Amino acid sequence: MKILYIDTSSSFLYTGIVENDKLLYQVKEEYGQSLSEVALPKIALLFEKTKIDPKEIDKIIIVNGPGSFTGIRIGLTIAKVYAWSMNIPITTIYSLEAMAMSSKNNKIHVPMINARRGYVFAAIYDKDYKEILKPQHITIEDLSEKLNSIDDYEIISNDKFDSFNKIELYNPDIEKIVNYFKDKEAMNPHAVNPEYLKLTEAEESKL
Repeated sequence: MKILYIDTSSSFLYTGIVENDKLLYQVKEEYGQSLSEVALPKIALLFEKTKIDPKEIDKIIIVNGPGSFTGIRIGLTIAKVYAWSMNIPITTIYSLEAMAMSSKNNKIHVPMINARRGYVFAAIYDKDYKEILKPQHITIEDLSEKLNSIDDYEIISNDKFDSFNKIELYNPDIEKIVNYFKDKEAMNPHAVNPEYLKLTEAEESKL
Protein backbone atom coordinates (compact mmCIF):
# COMPACT_ATOMS: atom_id res chain seq x y z
CA MET A 1 0.00 0.00 0.00
CA LYS A 2 1.37 3.39 -1.04
CA ILE A 3 0.25 6.43 0.95
CA LEU A 4 0.97 10.11 0.29
CA TYR A 5 1.09 12.39 3.34
CA ILE A 6 0.69 16.17 3.07
CA ASP A 7 0.82 18.84 5.78
CA THR A 8 0.98 22.52 4.84
CA SER A 9 -0.80 23.83 7.95
CA SER A 10 2.18 25.93 9.03
CA SER A 11 5.11 27.69 7.37
CA PHE A 12 6.62 24.23 6.92
CA LEU A 13 5.99 21.65 4.23
CA TYR A 14 5.80 18.15 5.66
CA THR A 15 5.19 15.53 3.01
CA GLY A 16 6.27 12.00 2.25
CA ILE A 17 5.41 8.66 0.70
CA VAL A 18 5.04 5.54 2.82
CA GLU A 19 4.91 2.14 1.14
CA ASN A 20 4.03 -1.01 3.08
CA ASP A 21 4.56 0.80 6.40
CA LYS A 22 8.03 2.10 5.44
CA LEU A 23 8.90 5.72 4.68
CA LEU A 24 10.44 5.97 1.23
CA TYR A 25 11.13 9.69 0.95
CA GLN A 26 10.10 12.86 2.75
CA VAL A 27 10.40 16.63 2.66
CA LYS A 28 10.46 18.57 5.93
CA GLU A 29 11.41 22.17 5.23
CA GLU A 30 10.29 25.66 6.23
CA TYR A 31 9.33 27.80 3.24
CA GLY A 32 7.34 30.62 4.84
CA GLN A 33 5.74 32.89 2.24
CA SER A 34 7.11 30.70 -0.56
CA LEU A 35 5.07 27.67 0.51
CA SER A 36 2.39 28.17 -2.14
CA GLU A 37 5.06 28.24 -4.86
CA VAL A 38 7.10 25.23 -3.77
CA ALA A 39 4.50 22.84 -2.33
CA LEU A 40 3.45 21.20 -5.59
CA PRO A 41 6.99 20.91 -7.07
CA LYS A 42 8.26 19.40 -3.80
CA ILE A 43 5.42 16.87 -3.74
CA ALA A 44 6.26 16.02 -7.37
CA LEU A 45 9.83 15.45 -6.19
CA LEU A 46 8.59 12.62 -3.97
CA PHE A 47 7.44 10.69 -7.02
CA GLU A 48 10.67 11.42 -8.86
CA LYS A 49 12.82 10.20 -5.96
CA THR A 50 10.75 7.07 -5.25
CA LYS A 51 10.08 6.32 -8.94
CA ILE A 52 6.41 5.86 -8.07
CA ASP A 53 3.77 6.83 -10.61
CA PRO A 54 1.18 9.23 -9.10
CA LYS A 55 -1.52 6.80 -10.25
CA GLU A 56 -0.05 4.13 -7.96
CA ILE A 57 -0.91 6.00 -4.76
CA ASP A 58 -3.57 4.08 -2.81
CA LYS A 59 -4.48 6.79 -0.32
CA ILE A 60 -3.81 10.41 0.60
CA ILE A 61 -3.62 11.57 4.22
CA ILE A 62 -3.97 15.34 4.49
CA VAL A 63 -3.72 17.61 7.53
CA ASN A 64 -6.75 19.90 7.31
CA GLY A 65 -6.01 22.13 10.32
CA PRO A 66 -5.79 23.88 12.62
CA GLY A 67 -2.97 26.25 11.74
CA SER A 68 -2.25 28.80 9.04
CA PHE A 69 -5.39 29.66 7.06
CA THR A 70 -3.39 30.11 3.85
CA GLY A 71 -1.23 27.06 4.43
CA ILE A 72 -4.21 24.80 5.08
CA ARG A 73 -5.87 25.90 1.85
CA ILE A 74 -2.72 25.18 -0.15
CA GLY A 75 -2.47 21.58 1.01
CA LEU A 76 -6.19 20.89 0.78
CA THR A 77 -6.39 22.21 -2.77
CA ILE A 78 -3.54 19.97 -3.91
CA ALA A 79 -4.87 16.91 -2.09
CA LYS A 80 -8.51 17.32 -3.16
CA VAL A 81 -7.72 17.88 -6.83
CA TYR A 82 -5.29 14.96 -6.83
CA ALA A 83 -7.73 12.62 -5.04
CA TRP A 84 -10.64 13.59 -7.26
CA SER A 85 -8.77 13.43 -10.58
CA MET A 86 -7.09 10.09 -9.78
CA ASN A 87 -10.04 8.62 -7.88
CA ILE A 88 -7.85 8.07 -4.80
CA PRO A 89 -9.27 7.77 -1.26
CA ILE A 90 -8.48 10.73 0.99
CA THR A 91 -8.37 10.93 4.78
CA THR A 92 -8.04 14.01 6.97
CA ILE A 93 -6.32 14.39 10.34
CA TYR A 94 -5.72 17.28 12.72
CA SER A 95 -2.29 18.89 12.86
CA LEU A 96 -2.49 18.45 16.64
CA GLU A 97 -2.93 14.69 16.21
CA ALA A 98 0.18 14.54 14.03
CA MET A 99 2.12 16.54 16.61
CA ALA A 100 1.13 14.25 19.48
CA MET A 101 1.89 11.17 17.41
CA SER A 102 5.42 12.41 16.70
CA SER A 103 6.35 13.00 20.34
CA LYS A 104 9.43 11.19 21.59
CA ASN A 105 8.36 11.19 25.24
CA ASN A 106 6.12 8.82 27.16
CA LYS A 107 4.10 11.51 28.92
CA ILE A 108 0.70 13.08 28.40
CA HIS A 109 0.96 14.85 25.04
CA VAL A 110 -0.09 18.50 24.76
CA PRO A 111 0.39 19.79 21.19
CA MET A 112 0.05 23.57 20.89
CA ILE A 113 0.02 26.11 18.06
CA ASN A 114 0.13 29.85 18.74
CA ALA A 115 -3.17 31.40 17.65
CA ARG A 116 -2.16 34.91 18.87
CA ARG A 117 -3.92 37.32 21.24
CA GLY A 118 -3.51 34.94 24.17
CA TYR A 119 -5.07 31.98 22.37
CA VAL A 120 -3.66 28.68 21.16
CA PHE A 121 -4.86 25.72 19.18
CA ALA A 122 -4.34 22.81 21.54
CA ALA A 123 -5.41 19.32 22.53
CA ILE A 124 -4.46 16.81 25.20
CA TYR A 125 -3.78 13.14 24.48
CA ASP A 126 -2.79 10.33 26.80
CA LYS A 127 0.28 8.14 26.35
CA ASP A 128 -1.62 5.95 23.88
CA TYR A 129 -2.77 9.01 21.89
CA LYS A 130 -6.36 8.79 23.11
CA GLU A 131 -8.11 12.14 23.31
CA ILE A 132 -8.39 13.77 26.74
CA LEU A 133 -9.15 17.28 25.48
CA LYS A 134 -10.40 17.56 21.92
CA PRO A 135 -8.59 19.91 19.51
CA GLN A 136 -9.84 23.44 20.10
CA HIS A 137 -9.18 27.18 20.07
CA ILE A 138 -8.56 28.01 23.72
CA THR A 139 -6.93 30.71 25.85
CA ILE A 140 -3.54 29.90 27.32
CA GLU A 141 -5.02 30.67 30.74
CA ASP A 142 -7.83 28.13 30.34
CA LEU A 143 -5.46 25.50 29.01
CA SER A 144 -3.09 26.06 31.94
CA GLU A 145 -5.98 25.50 34.34
CA LYS A 146 -6.83 22.20 32.67
CA LEU A 147 -3.20 21.12 32.93
CA ASN A 148 -3.07 21.85 36.66
CA SER A 149 -4.68 18.49 37.33
CA ILE A 150 -2.20 16.62 35.12
CA ASP A 151 1.15 15.74 36.67
CA ASP A 152 3.27 14.36 33.87
CA TYR A 153 2.81 16.13 30.55
CA GLU A 154 4.93 17.61 27.78
CA ILE A 155 4.13 20.57 25.53
CA ILE A 156 4.84 19.89 21.85
CA SER A 157 5.22 22.94 19.62
CA ASN A 158 7.44 24.92 17.29
CA ASP A 159 6.24 28.14 18.96
CA LYS A 160 7.46 29.80 22.15
CA PHE A 161 5.20 30.55 25.11
CA ASP A 162 6.03 32.57 28.22
CA SER A 163 3.72 30.35 30.27
CA PHE A 164 5.56 27.15 29.40
CA ASN A 165 9.30 26.71 29.74
CA LYS A 166 9.84 23.13 28.66
CA ILE A 167 8.70 22.47 25.11
CA GLU A 168 9.45 19.50 22.87
CA LEU A 169 10.03 20.81 19.35
CA TYR A 170 7.71 19.32 16.76
CA ASN A 171 9.52 17.13 14.26
CA PRO A 172 6.93 15.05 12.40
CA ASP A 173 7.42 11.30 12.32
CA ILE A 174 5.69 10.82 8.99
CA GLU A 175 6.07 7.05 8.96
CA LYS A 176 4.48 6.74 12.40
CA ILE A 177 1.67 9.19 11.59
CA VAL A 178 0.77 7.43 8.36
CA ASN A 179 0.85 3.96 9.88
CA TYR A 180 -1.38 5.05 12.75
CA PHE A 181 -4.01 6.66 10.52
CA LYS A 182 -3.74 4.50 7.40
CA ASP A 183 -6.98 2.64 8.14
CA LYS A 184 -8.99 5.71 9.07
CA GLU A 185 -12.16 6.01 7.00
CA ALA A 186 -11.76 7.80 3.69
CA MET A 187 -13.95 10.68 2.51
CA ASN A 188 -15.32 12.02 -0.72
CA PRO A 189 -12.81 14.70 -1.82
CA HIS A 190 -15.66 17.20 -2.20
CA ALA A 191 -16.56 16.69 1.47
CA VAL A 192 -13.05 17.52 2.70
CA ASN A 193 -13.00 20.93 4.35
CA PRO A 194 -10.58 22.95 6.50
CA GLU A 195 -10.78 22.61 10.27
CA TYR A 196 -9.74 26.09 11.32
CA LEU A 197 -11.32 25.69 14.81
CA LYS A 198 -11.94 29.46 14.85
CA LEU A 199 -13.37 32.19 12.65
CA THR A 200 -11.11 33.92 10.18
CA GLU A 201 -10.21 37.53 10.99
CA ALA A 202 -12.57 38.70 8.24
CA GLU A 203 -15.42 36.68 9.77
CA GLU A 204 -14.61 37.93 13.27
CA SER A 205 -14.66 41.56 12.12
CA LYS A 206 -18.27 41.14 10.97
CA LEU A 207 -19.45 40.11 14.44
